[in-house]
Amino acid sequence: MNKAEITRREFCASAGAAVMLGSHALAEVSQEKTKPVRIGVIGVGGRGTGLLKVMLSLPGVEVPVICDINEANLNRATEIVKRIKGNPPEGFSKGPHDYRRMLQRDDFDAVLIATPAPLHAEMAADTLKAGKHCGSEVPGAYTMDECWQLVKTKEQTGKRYMLLENYCYAQQRMMVLNMVRKGVFGETYYAECSYIHDCSSLRFKPDGSLTWRGEVKRDLIGNLYPTHSLGPVSKWMNINRGDRMTSLVSSMSKPAALHAYAVKRFGKDSDPARLKFRCGDMSVTLIKTAQDRLITVYYDSDSPRPASIFYLIQGTDGVYDSRSGVYIEGKSPAHRWEPVSKYQKEYEHEYWKTRGDAANKTGHGGGDYFVLSDFVEMARHDREPFVDVCDSATWSSVMPLSKKSIEKGSASVEIPDFTGGKWKNA
Repeated sequence: MNKAEITRREFCASAGAAVMLGSHALAEVSQEKTKPVRIGVIGVGGRGTGLLKVMLSLPGVEVPVICDINEANLNRATEIVKRIKGNPPEGFSKGPHDYRRMLQRDDFDAVLIATPAPLHAEMAADTLKAGKHCGSEVPGAYTMDECWQLVKTKEQTGKRYMLLENYCYAQQRMMVLNMVRKGVFGETYYAECSYIHDCSSLRFKPDGSLTWRGEVKRDLIGNLYPTHSLGPVSKWMNINRGDRMTSLVSSMSKPAALHAYAVKRFGKDSDPARLKFRCGDMSVTLIKTAQDRLITVYYDSDSPRPASIFYLIQGTDGVYDSRSGVYIEGKSPAHRWEPVSKYQKEYEHEYWKTRGDAANKTGHGGGDYFVLSDFVEMARHDREPFVDVCDSATWSSVMPLSKKSIEKGSASVEIPDFTGGKWKNA
Protein backbone atom coordinates (compact mmCIF):
# COMPACT_ATOMS: atom_id res chain seq x y z
CA MET A 1 0.00 0.00 0.00
CA ASN A 2 1.22 3.49 -0.83
CA LYS A 3 2.30 5.46 2.24
CA ALA A 4 -0.15 8.16 1.28
CA GLU A 5 -2.99 5.66 1.46
CA ILE A 6 -4.71 4.55 4.64
CA THR A 7 -7.65 2.27 5.22
CA ARG A 8 -11.05 3.69 6.05
CA ARG A 9 -10.77 2.22 9.55
CA GLU A 10 -7.34 3.82 10.09
CA PHE A 11 -8.68 7.18 8.91
CA CYS A 12 -11.67 6.99 11.24
CA ALA A 13 -9.44 5.99 14.13
CA SER A 14 -7.01 8.84 13.59
CA ALA A 15 -9.80 11.37 13.16
CA GLY A 16 -11.56 10.05 16.23
CA ALA A 17 -8.41 10.34 18.30
CA ALA A 18 -8.06 13.98 17.31
CA VAL A 19 -11.66 14.71 18.23
CA MET A 20 -11.39 12.93 21.56
CA LEU A 21 -8.46 15.08 22.61
CA GLY A 22 -10.90 17.96 22.69
CA SER A 23 -13.36 15.90 24.68
CA HIS A 24 -10.74 15.01 27.28
CA ALA A 25 -9.83 18.66 27.67
CA LEU A 26 -13.48 19.53 28.23
CA ALA A 27 -13.77 16.97 31.00
CA GLU A 28 -10.69 18.32 32.77
CA VAL A 29 -11.60 21.99 32.45
CA SER A 30 -15.14 21.39 33.67
CA GLN A 31 -13.78 20.18 37.02
CA GLU A 32 -11.58 23.20 37.61
CA LYS A 33 -12.71 25.69 40.24
CA THR A 34 -12.66 28.78 38.07
CA LYS A 35 -14.55 32.05 38.26
CA PRO A 36 -18.16 31.90 39.43
CA VAL A 37 -20.88 31.78 36.79
CA ARG A 38 -24.23 33.45 37.47
CA ILE A 39 -27.32 31.84 35.97
CA GLY A 40 -30.95 32.90 35.99
CA VAL A 41 -33.74 30.33 35.67
CA ILE A 42 -37.06 30.68 33.86
CA GLY A 43 -39.50 27.95 34.85
CA VAL A 44 -39.17 26.00 38.10
CA GLY A 45 -41.95 23.46 37.94
CA GLY A 46 -41.04 19.82 38.53
CA ARG A 47 -38.51 19.66 35.70
CA GLY A 48 -37.01 23.09 36.31
CA THR A 49 -36.64 22.44 40.04
CA GLY A 50 -34.80 19.19 39.34
CA LEU A 51 -32.40 20.95 36.98
CA LEU A 52 -31.91 23.75 39.50
CA LYS A 53 -30.82 21.30 42.20
CA VAL A 54 -28.30 19.61 39.90
CA MET A 55 -26.93 22.92 38.68
CA LEU A 56 -26.44 24.18 42.23
CA SER A 57 -24.29 21.11 42.93
CA LEU A 58 -21.75 22.20 40.29
CA PRO A 59 -18.72 24.27 41.31
CA GLY A 60 -19.01 28.05 41.19
CA VAL A 61 -22.69 28.30 40.18
CA GLU A 62 -24.73 31.19 41.55
CA VAL A 63 -28.45 31.77 40.92
CA PRO A 64 -29.35 35.43 41.57
CA VAL A 65 -32.75 35.45 39.80
CA ILE A 66 -35.64 33.06 39.16
CA CYS A 67 -38.86 33.56 37.19
CA ASP A 68 -42.05 31.49 37.40
CA ILE A 69 -45.64 32.71 37.19
CA ASN A 70 -46.66 30.02 39.69
CA GLU A 71 -45.97 31.51 43.13
CA ALA A 72 -45.73 28.11 44.82
CA ASN A 73 -43.08 26.96 42.33
CA LEU A 74 -41.17 30.21 42.72
CA ASN A 75 -41.21 30.11 46.52
CA ARG A 76 -40.05 26.48 46.56
CA ALA A 77 -37.14 27.24 44.23
CA THR A 78 -36.19 30.35 46.17
CA GLU A 79 -35.97 28.34 49.38
CA ILE A 80 -33.79 25.72 47.66
CA VAL A 81 -31.28 28.34 46.53
CA LYS A 82 -31.32 29.99 49.95
CA ARG A 83 -30.72 26.68 51.71
CA ILE A 84 -27.80 25.70 49.45
CA LYS A 85 -26.19 29.07 48.78
CA GLY A 86 -27.25 31.14 51.79
CA ASN A 87 -28.83 34.02 49.89
CA PRO A 88 -32.28 33.92 48.26
CA PRO A 89 -32.57 34.94 44.60
CA GLU A 90 -34.91 37.71 43.48
CA GLY A 91 -38.17 36.31 42.17
CA PHE A 92 -40.18 37.39 39.13
CA SER A 93 -43.81 36.26 38.77
CA LYS A 94 -45.88 39.17 37.43
CA GLY A 95 -47.39 37.49 34.40
CA PRO A 96 -46.17 35.40 31.45
CA HIS A 97 -43.71 38.02 30.19
CA ASP A 98 -42.19 39.06 33.51
CA TYR A 99 -39.08 37.13 32.50
CA ARG A 100 -38.30 40.07 30.20
CA ARG A 101 -38.08 42.34 33.24
CA MET A 102 -35.68 39.83 34.75
CA LEU A 103 -33.57 39.86 31.59
CA GLN A 104 -33.01 43.60 31.96
CA ARG A 105 -30.74 43.00 34.93
CA ASP A 106 -27.00 42.87 34.31
CA ASP A 107 -25.87 40.78 37.27
CA PHE A 108 -26.02 37.34 35.62
CA ASP A 109 -24.40 35.69 32.62
CA ALA A 110 -26.79 33.05 31.30
CA VAL A 111 -30.35 31.75 31.51
CA LEU A 112 -31.69 28.23 31.85
CA ILE A 113 -35.17 27.81 30.31
CA ALA A 114 -37.37 24.99 31.63
CA THR A 115 -40.87 26.21 30.79
CA PRO A 116 -43.55 24.41 28.73
CA ALA A 117 -42.07 23.52 25.35
CA PRO A 118 -44.12 25.89 23.15
CA LEU A 119 -42.51 28.84 24.99
CA HIS A 120 -38.87 27.79 24.53
CA ALA A 121 -38.03 29.54 21.26
CA GLU A 122 -39.45 32.96 22.13
CA MET A 123 -37.81 32.99 25.55
CA ALA A 124 -34.49 31.83 24.12
CA ALA A 125 -34.49 34.56 21.47
CA ASP A 126 -35.35 37.19 24.10
CA THR A 127 -32.53 35.89 26.30
CA LEU A 128 -29.95 36.18 23.51
CA LYS A 129 -31.16 39.67 22.60
CA ALA A 130 -30.73 40.69 26.23
CA GLY A 131 -27.04 39.79 26.00
CA LYS A 132 -27.24 36.55 27.97
CA HIS A 133 -26.12 33.05 27.03
CA CYS A 134 -28.98 30.55 26.84
CA GLY A 135 -29.62 26.93 27.72
CA SER A 136 -33.02 25.65 26.57
CA GLU A 137 -34.92 22.50 27.42
CA VAL A 138 -36.12 20.39 24.49
CA PRO A 139 -37.38 20.80 21.86
CA GLY A 140 -35.81 24.11 20.93
CA ALA A 141 -38.63 25.26 18.65
CA TYR A 142 -42.03 24.27 17.26
CA THR A 143 -42.13 26.04 13.87
CA MET A 144 -39.71 26.65 11.02
CA ASP A 145 -39.85 30.38 11.70
CA GLU A 146 -38.80 29.75 15.29
CA CYS A 147 -35.93 27.51 14.16
CA TRP A 148 -34.59 30.23 11.88
CA GLN A 149 -35.18 32.89 14.53
CA LEU A 150 -32.95 31.03 16.97
CA VAL A 151 -30.12 30.63 14.44
CA LYS A 152 -30.26 34.23 13.22
CA THR A 153 -30.59 35.73 16.70
CA LYS A 154 -27.61 33.73 17.93
CA GLU A 155 -25.55 34.93 14.97
CA GLN A 156 -26.63 38.56 15.39
CA THR A 157 -26.02 38.76 19.14
CA GLY A 158 -22.83 36.70 19.35
CA LYS A 159 -24.08 35.01 22.53
CA ARG A 160 -24.01 31.24 23.06
CA TYR A 161 -26.98 28.90 22.84
CA MET A 162 -27.16 25.29 24.00
CA LEU A 163 -30.00 22.80 23.63
CA LEU A 164 -30.13 20.82 26.88
CA GLU A 165 -30.49 17.44 25.17
CA ASN A 166 -29.56 15.12 28.01
CA TYR A 167 -30.09 11.92 26.00
CA CYS A 168 -26.79 12.59 24.22
CA TYR A 169 -24.95 12.22 27.53
CA ALA A 170 -26.13 8.82 28.78
CA GLN A 171 -23.25 6.48 29.61
CA GLN A 172 -23.77 3.89 26.87
CA ARG A 173 -24.51 6.50 24.19
CA MET A 174 -21.32 8.39 24.97
CA MET A 175 -19.42 5.11 24.85
CA VAL A 176 -20.86 4.43 21.38
CA LEU A 177 -19.84 7.96 20.36
CA ASN A 178 -16.29 6.98 21.33
CA MET A 179 -16.51 3.74 19.35
CA VAL A 180 -17.80 5.52 16.24
CA ARG A 181 -15.11 8.19 16.40
CA LYS A 182 -12.42 5.57 16.82
CA GLY A 183 -13.64 3.78 13.69
CA VAL A 184 -14.82 0.59 15.40
CA PHE A 185 -17.86 0.27 13.13
CA GLY A 186 -16.09 1.54 10.00
CA GLU A 187 -17.95 3.96 7.75
CA THR A 188 -21.44 4.53 9.17
CA TYR A 189 -24.37 4.75 6.77
CA TYR A 190 -27.60 3.87 8.62
CA ALA A 191 -29.14 4.67 12.01
CA GLU A 192 -32.37 4.04 13.88
CA CYS A 193 -33.72 5.90 16.87
CA SER A 194 -36.96 6.15 18.78
CA TYR A 195 -38.99 7.86 21.43
CA ILE A 196 -41.70 5.36 22.35
CA HIS A 197 -42.92 6.24 25.82
CA ASP A 198 -46.47 6.30 27.18
CA CYS A 199 -47.10 9.90 28.33
CA SER A 200 -50.90 9.80 28.09
CA SER A 201 -51.32 10.60 31.79
CA LEU A 202 -49.54 13.92 31.22
CA ARG A 203 -52.09 15.11 28.63
CA PHE A 204 -54.89 15.84 31.13
CA LYS A 205 -55.32 17.79 34.33
CA PRO A 206 -57.23 16.07 37.16
CA ASP A 207 -60.46 17.82 36.10
CA GLY A 208 -60.15 16.47 32.55
CA SER A 209 -59.02 19.69 30.89
CA LEU A 210 -55.93 19.53 28.72
CA THR A 211 -52.41 20.37 29.79
CA TRP A 212 -50.16 22.05 27.23
CA ARG A 213 -48.98 18.56 26.29
CA GLY A 214 -52.56 17.57 25.59
CA GLU A 215 -53.19 20.70 23.54
CA VAL A 216 -50.21 19.86 21.36
CA LYS A 217 -51.59 16.38 20.64
CA ARG A 218 -54.98 17.90 19.87
CA ASP A 219 -53.69 20.54 17.47
CA LEU A 220 -50.57 19.18 15.73
CA ILE A 221 -49.51 16.09 13.80
CA GLY A 222 -46.22 14.30 13.11
CA ASN A 223 -43.22 13.69 15.33
CA LEU A 224 -43.83 16.10 18.21
CA TYR A 225 -40.74 15.20 20.26
CA PRO A 226 -37.81 14.49 17.92
CA THR A 227 -34.68 15.60 19.78
CA HIS A 228 -34.38 12.75 22.32
CA SER A 229 -34.24 10.25 19.50
CA LEU A 230 -32.26 12.25 16.94
CA GLY A 231 -29.70 13.74 19.32
CA PRO A 232 -27.47 10.72 19.96
CA VAL A 233 -27.49 9.35 16.40
CA SER A 234 -26.84 12.82 14.97
CA LYS A 235 -23.72 13.04 17.12
CA TRP A 236 -22.64 9.56 16.03
CA MET A 237 -23.08 10.53 12.36
CA ASN A 238 -21.45 13.99 12.70
CA ILE A 239 -24.61 15.74 11.51
CA ASN A 240 -23.84 19.45 10.96
CA ARG A 241 -20.12 18.62 11.23
CA GLY A 242 -19.28 16.71 8.05
CA ASP A 243 -22.77 15.74 6.98
CA ARG A 244 -26.25 17.22 7.21
CA MET A 245 -29.88 16.18 6.95
CA THR A 246 -31.29 17.08 3.54
CA SER A 247 -34.82 15.64 3.30
CA LEU A 248 -37.43 13.58 5.11
CA VAL A 249 -40.53 11.51 4.51
CA SER A 250 -43.05 10.93 7.31
CA SER A 251 -46.12 8.77 7.78
CA MET A 252 -48.49 8.46 10.72
CA SER A 253 -51.09 6.02 12.03
CA LYS A 254 -54.56 7.18 13.04
CA PRO A 255 -55.13 8.68 16.53
CA ALA A 256 -56.76 6.06 18.75
CA ALA A 257 -54.82 5.46 21.98
CA LEU A 258 -55.38 8.85 23.63
CA HIS A 259 -59.16 8.69 23.07
CA ALA A 260 -59.21 5.20 24.59
CA TYR A 261 -57.24 6.50 27.57
CA ALA A 262 -59.67 9.40 28.07
CA VAL A 263 -62.64 7.02 28.03
CA LYS A 264 -61.02 4.73 30.62
CA ARG A 265 -59.98 7.57 32.91
CA PHE A 266 -62.94 9.97 32.67
CA GLY A 267 -65.80 7.91 31.23
CA LYS A 268 -67.22 7.49 27.74
CA ASP A 269 -69.67 10.41 28.12
CA SER A 270 -67.12 12.85 29.56
CA ASP A 271 -65.84 15.98 27.86
CA PRO A 272 -62.31 14.53 27.53
CA ALA A 273 -63.75 11.48 25.73
CA ARG A 274 -65.39 13.78 23.17
CA LEU A 275 -62.15 15.55 22.27
CA LYS A 276 -60.72 15.02 18.80
CA PHE A 277 -56.97 14.51 18.76
CA ARG A 278 -55.20 15.13 15.44
CA CYS A 279 -51.85 13.51 16.15
CA GLY A 280 -51.67 9.84 15.29
CA ASP A 281 -50.21 7.35 17.73
CA MET A 282 -47.19 6.09 15.77
CA SER A 283 -45.21 8.18 13.31
CA VAL A 284 -42.23 6.99 11.30
CA THR A 285 -39.81 9.39 9.63
CA LEU A 286 -37.07 8.55 7.13
CA ILE A 287 -34.29 11.13 6.86
CA LYS A 288 -31.70 11.30 4.07
CA THR A 289 -28.36 13.10 4.46
CA ALA A 290 -26.01 14.89 2.10
CA GLN A 291 -23.66 11.87 2.28
CA ASP A 292 -26.51 9.52 1.21
CA ARG A 293 -26.96 8.07 4.66
CA LEU A 294 -30.33 7.15 6.15
CA ILE A 295 -31.93 7.62 9.58
CA THR A 296 -35.23 6.05 10.68
CA VAL A 297 -37.06 7.81 13.52
CA TYR A 298 -39.97 6.24 15.46
CA TYR A 299 -42.27 8.30 17.68
CA ASP A 300 -45.19 7.14 19.85
CA SER A 301 -45.97 8.77 23.18
CA ASP A 302 -49.49 7.54 23.97
CA SER A 303 -49.84 3.84 23.20
CA PRO A 304 -50.31 1.64 26.31
CA ARG A 305 -46.97 -0.15 26.38
CA PRO A 306 -43.65 -0.10 28.26
CA ALA A 307 -41.10 2.47 27.15
CA SER A 308 -38.97 1.41 24.19
CA ILE A 309 -36.27 3.99 23.51
CA PHE A 310 -33.74 2.34 21.22
CA TYR A 311 -30.80 3.33 19.03
CA LEU A 312 -28.86 1.66 16.24
CA ILE A 313 -25.79 2.66 14.24
CA GLN A 314 -24.67 0.49 11.30
CA GLY A 315 -21.29 0.72 9.61
CA THR A 316 -19.20 -1.20 7.11
CA ASP A 317 -17.38 -3.03 9.92
CA GLY A 318 -20.15 -3.61 12.44
CA VAL A 319 -23.22 -2.43 14.27
CA TYR A 320 -24.45 -1.24 17.65
CA ASP A 321 -28.08 -1.96 18.52
CA SER A 322 -29.24 -1.03 22.01
CA ARG A 323 -31.85 -3.82 21.83
CA SER A 324 -29.39 -6.57 20.88
CA GLY A 325 -25.78 -5.60 21.58
CA VAL A 326 -22.66 -5.10 19.47
CA TYR A 327 -21.33 -6.95 16.45
CA ILE A 328 -17.86 -6.16 15.02
CA GLU A 329 -16.81 -7.91 11.83
CA GLY A 330 -13.69 -10.02 12.34
CA LYS A 331 -13.78 -9.55 16.11
CA SER A 332 -17.15 -10.80 17.33
CA PRO A 333 -18.13 -14.48 16.94
CA ALA A 334 -19.53 -14.97 13.44
CA HIS A 335 -23.07 -13.59 13.17
CA ARG A 336 -23.49 -13.40 16.94
CA TRP A 337 -24.26 -10.44 19.14
CA GLU A 338 -21.95 -9.53 22.02
CA PRO A 339 -23.00 -7.66 25.16
CA VAL A 340 -22.21 -3.94 25.12
CA SER A 341 -20.59 -4.32 28.54
CA LYS A 342 -17.73 -6.27 26.96
CA TYR A 343 -16.48 -3.03 25.36
CA GLN A 344 -17.20 -0.64 28.20
CA LYS A 345 -13.74 -0.63 29.77
CA GLU A 346 -11.99 -0.03 26.45
CA TYR A 347 -14.34 2.65 25.10
CA GLU A 348 -15.80 4.35 28.17
CA HIS A 349 -16.07 8.08 27.53
CA GLU A 350 -13.78 10.31 29.58
CA TYR A 351 -16.76 12.11 31.15
CA TRP A 352 -18.00 8.85 32.64
CA LYS A 353 -14.53 7.67 33.64
CA THR A 354 -13.88 10.78 35.69
CA ARG A 355 -17.32 11.87 36.93
CA GLY A 356 -19.62 8.90 36.56
CA ASP A 357 -20.27 8.61 40.30
CA ALA A 358 -21.54 12.20 40.49
CA ALA A 359 -23.60 11.80 37.31
CA ASN A 360 -25.33 8.65 38.51
CA LYS A 361 -26.89 10.62 41.37
CA THR A 362 -28.90 12.71 38.88
CA GLY A 363 -31.78 12.06 36.50
CA HIS A 364 -32.04 10.58 33.01
CA GLY A 365 -29.26 8.08 33.54
CA GLY A 366 -26.77 10.78 34.53
CA GLY A 367 -27.50 12.82 31.44
CA ASP A 368 -28.81 15.75 33.48
CA TYR A 369 -25.47 16.12 35.23
CA PHE A 370 -23.33 16.27 32.11
CA VAL A 371 -25.68 18.41 30.02
CA LEU A 372 -25.82 21.00 32.81
CA SER A 373 -22.09 20.77 33.40
CA ASP A 374 -21.46 21.53 29.72
CA PHE A 375 -23.99 24.38 29.84
CA VAL A 376 -22.27 25.93 32.87
CA GLU A 377 -18.86 25.64 31.22
CA MET A 378 -20.24 27.20 28.03
CA ALA A 379 -21.38 30.22 30.02
CA ARG A 380 -18.27 30.37 32.19
CA HIS A 381 -15.79 30.27 29.29
CA ASP A 382 -17.96 31.83 26.54
CA ARG A 383 -17.43 28.94 24.13
CA GLU A 384 -19.58 26.92 21.75
CA PRO A 385 -21.32 23.91 23.33
CA PHE A 386 -21.52 20.27 22.29
CA VAL A 387 -25.17 20.74 21.26
CA ASP A 388 -25.39 24.13 19.56
CA VAL A 389 -28.07 26.29 17.96
CA CYS A 390 -27.79 24.57 14.56
CA ASP A 391 -28.29 21.19 16.22
CA SER A 392 -31.33 22.59 18.01
CA ALA A 393 -32.84 24.01 14.83
CA THR A 394 -32.10 20.90 12.74
CA TRP A 395 -33.47 18.36 15.20
CA SER A 396 -36.46 20.51 16.20
CA SER A 397 -37.37 21.18 12.56
CA VAL A 398 -38.34 17.53 12.18
CA MET A 399 -41.54 18.41 14.06
CA PRO A 400 -42.99 20.93 11.55
CA LEU A 401 -41.42 19.18 8.55
CA SER A 402 -42.92 15.79 9.47
CA LYS A 403 -46.29 17.54 9.66
CA LYS A 404 -45.72 19.02 6.20
CA SER A 405 -44.76 15.64 4.76
CA ILE A 406 -47.84 13.91 6.22
CA GLU A 407 -50.16 16.63 4.96
CA LYS A 408 -48.70 16.16 1.47
CA GLY A 409 -49.41 12.43 1.50
CA SER A 410 -46.02 11.39 2.90
CA ALA A 411 -44.17 13.40 0.27
CA SER A 412 -40.47 14.15 0.55
CA VAL A 413 -39.76 17.60 2.00
CA GLU A 414 -36.47 19.48 2.13
CA ILE A 415 -34.62 20.08 5.39
CA PRO A 416 -32.87 23.46 5.20
CA ASP A 417 -29.20 23.93 5.96
CA PHE A 418 -29.22 25.83 9.24
CA THR A 419 -25.40 25.90 9.25
CA GLY A 420 -25.16 28.00 6.08
CA GLY A 421 -22.71 25.55 4.54
CA LYS A 422 -20.48 25.26 7.62
CA TRP A 423 -21.40 21.58 7.98
CA LYS A 424 -18.86 20.82 5.25
CA ASN A 425 -16.04 21.78 7.65
CA ALA A 426 -16.01 18.64 9.75
